[in-house]
Amino acid sequence: MKKITFSILFLSAVIISNAQTFKPFKVDVSTGYAIPGGKGAKGGVLFAVEPKYAVIPNLSVGLRFEAAVMARGFADQAGSNSEVDVKAAGSYLATGDYYFTENTVRPFAGAGVGIFSLASASANDNSASVGTGSKFGGLLRAGVEISHLRLGLEYNLVPATTVTVHDGSSTYEGKAKNGYMGIKIGAVIGGGRIKK
Repeated sequence: MKKITFSILFLSAVIISNAQTFKPFKVDVSTGYAIPGGKGAKGGVLFAVEPKYAVIPNLSVGLRFEAAVMARGFADQAGSNSEVDVKAAGSYLATGDYYFTENTVRPFAGAGVGIFSLASASANDNSASVGTGSKFGGLLRAGVEISHLRLGLEYNLVPATTVTVHDGSSTYEGKAKNGYMGIKIGAVIGGGRIKK
């Protein structure tokens, strides 16, 4: 029985290793444009590094480290909107991408979950402030890899932050939107085809 089990495991390993047409380890390095949600918000730049490992030829898992510099917007109780100072937001997410083909042109879709670290900021009228903090969030994305070029569109799902607004003698709270869209272009280091 042990010989049969060993033979099946050995045969499975040989089949899986032969089916792997791409090198399993790679690192994506991307830059792009960050578009925050909410009125009064202004876009900025982002930079990301993401080491990945292909657990099967069409599925890669990784860790995304990203910094995005942008101006968030917030709405107060009266519904008026204001711009929050330009600040950086960092994120640390576990990710997964599914590739629909094993060709040179590889469309993909992916998702991720993790921590978004938000810097403190103040509103342009100096009557509101947003404290520092971390939020648990996620991302959804799609794009294409063409050889070692990567193009993608990502939406970062981050819960809103409470904003304390001081209006003369009264104090009340508003909400600052933290979610943002990322349009990215980057390079894939490693992960090329295995030469047979």
